[in-house]
Amino acid sequence: ARTELSLRTIRHYEETGLVIPSARSQGGFRLYTEADVARLMIIRRMKPLGFALDEMRALLEATDRLDSGEELPAGEREALLARIRGFEQAARRRVEDLRTQLARAEEFATTLADRLTAPSAPAPAADA
Repeated sequence: ARTELSLRTIRHYEETGLVIPSARSQGGFRLYTEADVARLMIIRRMKPLGFALDEMRALLEATDRLDSGEELPAGEREALLARIRGFEQAARRRVEDLRTQLARAEEFATTLADRLTAPSAPAPAADA
């Protein structure tokens, strides 16, 4: 419920390896930790921006590696940060594209509303 994702969607992400429940109850129910929920939220935020599952996986792998607590060689750390920076830039571009699309949609809705409130044009005269 917190992620606002359907169970079907969450299962799909599990099947594709994007998020794996941390445990299962005795009854077989999937149990998710706060970290699992945070991961699902990243996926949920990427989806409307049009990121593909492979892109989601690549970002999650980079963040997982950075968050692992392991000492990373400087070159690897910089490469991971560069990858994340690329996703951040792509997200900003996609957000701007969505803003443009939204502005066009709002203009269209306004045009329709204006059409509904404008006085009707007189019908053309019929030839006798």
